[in-house]
Amino acid sequence: MKSQDLKQFDLPKKPGVYFFRKGGEILYIGKATSLADRVRSYFAIDLIDTRGPNILDMVTQSDNITFEETPSVIEALILEANLIKKHQPKYNSKEKDDKSFFQVIVSDEEWPRVIMIRSRDLKIMEITGKISRINFEGKIKYSFGPFPNGGSLRDALKIIRKIFPFIDSSSAKNDNYQFYRQLGLMPAIGRISSKEKDLSDGTKSVLAPAVEESLRKDYLKNILNIKLFFEGKKGKILNDLKKQMDAYAKDLEFEQAEMVKRKIFALQHINDVALIKDEALEDRGAKNEKSFRIEAYDIAHLSGKNTVGVMTVVTNGRVDKAEYRKFKIKSLKKGDVNDYASLKEVVTRRLLHTEWRAPDLIAVDGGIGQYNAVMEVLPVEYRGRVVSVIKDDRHKPKGFHGPEDLIKRYKKDILLANSESHRFAIGYHKQSRAKDFLA
Repeated sequence: MKSQDLKQFDLPKKPGVYFFRKGGEILYIGKATSLADRVRSYFAIDLIDTRGPNILDMVTQSDNITFEETPSVIEALILEANLIKKHQPKYNSKEKDDKSFFQVIVSDEEWPRVIMIRSRDLKIMEITGKISRINFEGKIKYSFGPFPNGGSLRDALKIIRKIFPFIDSSSAKNDNYQFYRQLGLMPAIGRISSKEKDLSDGTKSVLAPAVEESLRKDYLKNILNIKLFFEGKKGKILNDLKKQMDAYAKDLEFEQAEMVKRKIFALQHINDVALIKDEALEDRGAKNEKSFRIEAYDIAHLSGKNTVGVMTVVTNGRVDKAEYRKFKIKSLKKGDVNDYASLKEVVTRRLLHTEWRAPDLIAVDGGIGQYNAVMEVLPVEYRGRVVSVIKDDRHKPKGFHGPEDLIKRYKKDILLANSESHRFAIGYHKQSRAKDFLA
């Protein structure tokens, strides 16, 4: 197919899903903010540089393009995933290793969690029966995907969560509950709300079982609506919500009716500006070339107390928070100060996790001492990929130590990963101190 053939397809400048076809066969499925602009990008002169030889081959072989409009970009994202799963076009699987795709799973628990994971984590779960980093033991109620782009999926979940609050792997923790609740991202949870509370007269108050069960039923309605949304059944959600609103109004429960009305409005006016971004960004790393992963490490403590370490990840210039890890330092006695030993422990423990993707570059916070400490514990194949970020008295980057070619090429990404590791380490250290203080 050639660019002059595009006019016959009358592609609109609206969100939706497009199909490259050859005869009756679907070669490739993609989503678009603007169908016209997105499809036109496949006929650019630099296509082989931006998308790779497989996509160029797909465009050359195709003889027809069809499309399906959607009311919003987020619905295009979900429709794309459902159609890829249904049709399994050969060029979608060629473009990207399926282990790097993403899934959304809903746990089969009393209070189900909604969790975003990589497809490779599901492969690990099939073997081990669990995913330790998110405390998940393989009880899945619903599964959605695969989704090719993790960044878009995270943005989509943020939008969905504002309409239908849900519990994820981190917000269920007691110390995070009130924070997420105040943001409107967490439902009232009976399991937490039912804890005994001191009243002014010195007696105790416990949430009644009937109230707790009512909260749980409301939450399960949210989970059902999330399921329907990921199945592309927004129309059914709207019909059900309108019935609920009418029932509340009939029973003179106007506050409840107003809450449902706001959900209806939010669904009908989805604000998915976060998903309307330069789609060329999504093509970075989409070629058969391996995406570039930077892991950054930092240590935090207060005079040797509550020493912790962290790992942060930047992939193709974007932070990948789902890959961040925390480490409590175990090798030091309380009060000992030894950043080098702490760093060695963290990197050594990280290397034991062979199920995590290997880094293409390792960044450490500090000077030659930290650099040498890491080099001592790394296998030979990693030693040409280490960079340390040297700081001034104000803890601002002032230089680097390591391979000049890598520093020059990935300087911006290294600084981003390093900044994230420092922020993440400080935050984790403060949490650790707070827990010790309250203990």
